[in-house]
Amino acid sequence: MDLIQSVSFLAGTRNCDLWKVKWGNYCACAGLWQNQGMKCEWRSGRVLRMIGKDYDGGVSKRSVIVNMSDGGTETGTVVVEKPSLRGLEVFAGSPTPFGATARDGGVNFAVYSRNSTSATLCLISLSDLQEDRVTEQILLDPSANKTGDVWHVFLRGDLKDMLYGYKFDGKFSPHEGHYYDSSQILLDPYAKAVIRRGEFGTMGPGGKCWPQMAGLIPSSDSEFDWEGDLPLRYPQRDLIIYEMHVRGFTKHDSSNTNYPGTYLGVVEKLDHLKELGVNCIELMPSQEFNELEYYSSNSVLGDYRLNFWGYSTVNYFSPMIRYSSAGTRNSGHDAINEVKILIREAHKRGIEVLMDVVFNHTAEGNEKGPILSFRGIDNSVYYMLAPKGEFYNYSGCGNTFNCNHPIVRQFILDCLRYWVTEMHVDGFRFDLAAIMTRSSSLWDAGNVYGSPTEDDLFRTGTPLSSPPLIDMISNDPVLRGVKLIAEAWDTGGLYQVGRFPHWAIWSEWNGQYRDIVRQFIKGTDGFSGAFAQCLCGSPHLYQEGGRKPWNSINFVCAHDGFTLADLVTYNKKHNLPNGEDNNDGENHNNSWNCGQEGEFASLPVKRLRKRQMRNFFLCLMVSQGVPMIYMGDEYGHTKGGNNNTYCHDNYLNYFRWDKKEESSSDFFRFCRLMTKFRHECESLGLNDFPTAERLQWHGHMPGMPDWSETSRFVAFSLMDSVKREIYIAFNTSHMPVTITLPERPGYRWEPLVDTSKASPFDFLSNDVLDRTIAIQQYAHFLDSNFYPMLSYSSIILTLSPDA
Repeated sequence: MDLIQSVSFLAGTRNCDLWKVKWGNYCACAGLWQNQGMKCEWRSGRVLRMIGKDYDGGVSKRSVIVNMSDGGTETGTVVVEKPSLRGLEVFAGSPTPFGATARDGGVNFAVYSRNSTSATLCLISLSDLQEDRVTEQILLDPSANKTGDVWHVFLRGDLKDMLYGYKFDGKFSPHEGHYYDSSQILLDPYAKAVIRRGEFGTMGPGGKCWPQMAGLIPSSDSEFDWEGDLPLRYPQRDLIIYEMHVRGFTKHDSSNTNYPGTYLGVVEKLDHLKELGVNCIELMPSQEFNELEYYSSNSVLGDYRLNFWGYSTVNYFSPMIRYSSAGTRNSGHDAINEVKILIREAHKRGIEVLMDVVFNHTAEGNEKGPILSFRGIDNSVYYMLAPKGEFYNYSGCGNTFNCNHPIVRQFILDCLRYWVTEMHVDGFRFDLAAIMTRSSSLWDAGNVYGSPTEDDLFRTGTPLSSPPLIDMISNDPVLRGVKLIAEAWDTGGLYQVGRFPHWAIWSEWNGQYRDIVRQFIKGTDGFSGAFAQCLCGSPHLYQEGGRKPWNSINFVCAHDGFTLADLVTYNKKHNLPNGEDNNDGENHNNSWNCGQEGEFASLPVKRLRKRQMRNFFLCLMVSQGVPMIYMGDEYGHTKGGNNNTYCHDNYLNYFRWDKKEESSSDFFRFCRLMTKFRHECESLGLNDFPTAERLQWHGHMPGMPDWSETSRFVAFSLMDSVKREIYIAFNTSHMPVTITLPERPGYRWEPLVDTSKASPFDFLSNDVLDRTIAIQQYAHFLDSNFYPMLSYSSIILTLSPDA
């Protein structure tokens, strides 16, 4: 009997690969060897047991023992030929780079998994994905397809419209931190697009919220025409940031866009941002997440609760597919191109694009969450775990990404580089970034630096003064040149505003600015000195550490919390529509309803609210540091007092373009003129903290500031190379006051902004028809160096030569 056998794969199998083995005159099918035991049952009833293997020139040679039907055994060598799958050629592949990479006329697949015992590459057609079927499976041979802790394989052939995922086997032992389940098809963390549902909010087949997903297989012919796009590289001090939700920006019917709620919809409305004076947009999470994560009926509004904000990432390389008009068309290539179009067109208009990224946790949640990707690939590596496998929860969302583990921090670095080099983004805002400074599971200095140091053992989650991840990002030759913004706190109590490890390049969302400005503008005693610090760029937080005013991202409102209109309309949150009995959301909002709760109020209260909105916006624009505006605040968007609208895909979160048009001659006009004024003034975007040579503080009398506990008045004059000098004052008392202005021989002060005035006289731009008359009404005050200020008002005066 000829003992040299030829073996080939049978295509089209679903649950396991089969061999067709020719042994002499006998033919039978055998399943692939099983993990370490390498034992397979023949369908003819015989048993094929692998007892040895080696690898040579792309062909596996295996010694076998075959139990014959007469009770005897025969030993020989089986030659396993490269499988023929849909005409594919299969090679060993390379362990780098991670992910699926088009190269050398094929695609290389490489994935890290230290603790798995076997790996299978699953190829899935678009049609089979809809039926939850696997088209082809390739079991990876540890001797040929594994280098170190990396599984890899190279395929050459027709992969058009094919997707991929992985199966891993190993221990399912949660108390040891392992969740291996060979029945699960997992997303590659490096997949460049995640495909399944193509329409936002639509359920999967059979009403599934978590249908099977798969990754895009790249092709070498997917070039995008950037039309010569280059980074804008604005100095950070010159930015005015606009926090935007991609879907919410154009989903409302009044947007009248061709592609509402999508990246292309944003492109159609970029001119609005240009008009507003914004030169940087910060996109709320736009990496792949599942909006159906906690899909449930909302009896209050009669719709469904969704994960609208997106702070629960499924895959960090993939854009949110359902924010594209293309959806899953062309296996995700078209969706990727829509993001590129948005960034390219924003750059054409002089607008940078930042990404809000969520590297503090993932959508897999705690031990009760789904196994989607990281958990099934190597749970103990990607997540912070306690000694018995429990998940640390510094994020408040069930798990904590193990950011300072060597593998995880390299993954984060690769991801950020991809978005900069391939997608052309200009920087990142890191959600709950304090987590990125915490020590990883089983962290020790030897693990990071190569050798132990004194006191080198840290408890998991301990804040590190020089976190390896932040060090790597800060010194990376690609990333060092982009904007890096930290939300410098987490839900585990770590608050690092002013103390975030920065390497002189990181900025921070300045939560203290928000809180202090809200308190002072609404007239709370004891905040005049702290308010002055905010106007100067918060030197009490940043100067001692060697940082600059632009390291402070100043904001009054953001996506979580009250909108600007609600900040002056509600004393308490009104979150019943969230379905959590008003228990969610922040209770301490430092808001003031101006005398009556809710939108239905008397005319005097409504006028005061508009005045307060102008006060807040003026403060934001004249403060040193980088101002950030929240989407919709430029026209006074309301969420009805709801300060936590994370779950609403409806009018609460939609930009109301009809309301914006109504306010075009009112608050929106004021906002765009204030941003224009900031851009014009050399002194309102300083590279360093102002000193007495440029800035002088005043009280009701010039040069006599009042920093007492009861003071509700702050004023200052600022030398400006363009405007000569500007005078800015805030009266947050309930009483009017007449102030004395600093004398400037040969010049006179002219009113430019007075928030107590109705539009258009709140901002006396050159196009105001009765501008001269309005200025003359104050001539008798200004001739004597006086100016009357109403309660809760602020002013800007400019210096002009005496006529």
